[in-house]
Amino acid sequence: MGHAEQLREQLAPDGAVLLTVECQQGVVGRDSALPELAAVARSSGALRNVARLVAAAHGADVQVLHAVAERRPDGRGANHNARLFRAAARLPVQQHAGSAAVRIAEPIEVADQDLVVRRLHGLSPLAGTDVDALLRNLGCRTLVVTGVSANVAVPNAVFDAVNLGYTVVVPGDAIAGVPADYTPAMIRNTLALVATIATTDEVLGCWKAPRRAPAPRC
Repeated sequence: MGHAEQLREQLAPDGAVLLTVECQQGVVGRDSALPELAAVARSSGALRNVARLVAAAHGADVQVLHAVAERRPDGRGANHNARLFRAAARLPVQQHAGSAAVRIAEPIEVADQDLVVRRLHGLSPLAGTDVDALLRNLGCRTLVVTGVSANVAVPNAVFDAVNLGYTVVVPGDAIAGVPADYTPAMIRNTLALVATIATTDEVLGCWKAPRRAPAPRC
């Protein structure tokens, strides 16, 4: 089976779910707590490609799930066992629950049928969250992983999904990390070993909205 045929089989709308990872205003938005990451996500086209994938998923009846990382103002339940968590707690923009920072960033459009899963802990959208149970209830066989960052949360999501038995597809131009040249190296040397790597356009080609039959002429 060639790459295109394999991808088309993996991305069948009745068994695929699109996951966006931390595509929230406080991470990739204009007032990001991580301006370097936000700049790369935008300049590379990754954020725009996530938006294109979400729009295509809506049109093809593919379930979209947005994974959001947030924090209580009092910090209860948050991790403190790594330098990353301690640094995040000191950032000028906090991902506080209910704030603008944890809303999905433009140009991604959230539809009524989308699911949003919020977590207060950890590095992965899947570990210790409702995501696995939701995916199984949705009949998911293939998880399409997009978003940020290629440094931490995205590889965590990919590994967790593979360990849980899902097939994973990663549109390489719809994820971003810092520095910018780290992402292609990480895809080539790490994610390509466990996931199917594709482009946004390849995924869009598999999720083209079916053409409506022309109305009969009177």
